[in-house]
Amino acid sequence: MISIGILDLQGDISEHFEAVKKALKKLDIKSDILRVKTVSDLSKCDGLIISGGESTVIGKLMDKTDMKLAIIDQNIPVMGTCAGLVLLATETDYKQPLLGLIDMKVKRNGFGRQKASFEEEIEIFGSKYRGVFIRAPYVEELKDGIVLAKLRDKIVALASGKHIATAFHPELTNDTKIHEYFIKEVLKCVE
Repeated sequence: MISIGILDLQGDISEHFEAVKKALKKLDIKSDILRVKTVSDLSKCDGLIISGGESTVIGKLMDKTDMKLAIIDQNIPVMGTCAGLVLLATETDYKQPLLGLIDMKVKRNGFGRQKASFEEEIEIFGSKYRGVFIRAPYVEELKDGIVLAKLRDKIVALASGKHIATAFHPELTNDTKIHEYFIKEVLKCVE
């Protein structure tokens, strides 16, 4: 039995909750799915998802609630989508709180503002995938990790150790392969 937490400070939490539930069922794995609002909630998790939303707001709330230090200290697998990808970085093009768990430089709103949001097919894990890009960032430089997907020569998905990050929103599709990948990483860390 594992526990997957979804950071519940700001962003699209309920969509990730449903995606994790579907992925666990598909993998036939028993797990608790927790909404993480406090450091105490985080202490019950084997893995954490940081969803899309406002990366600056989420970062400031992580600092204010001591969640940032707790995430770093707990040293569990983290999956970041969109704003979550930004927060996992060591550097971005805007001064804001970052977790620094993946050595990379990120361009916020790299594909444009909200009205420039789009869906486009990408290839990840050897198959086609519909990427939903909403004010999406991209990785300008990945110093430690492997590229899982690119779009227009920009890195939009990567793995670094036990962490995974996407510039797009996998929780907004019916395809659970990215959540499944993350759950398997969590399993490796608890075995």
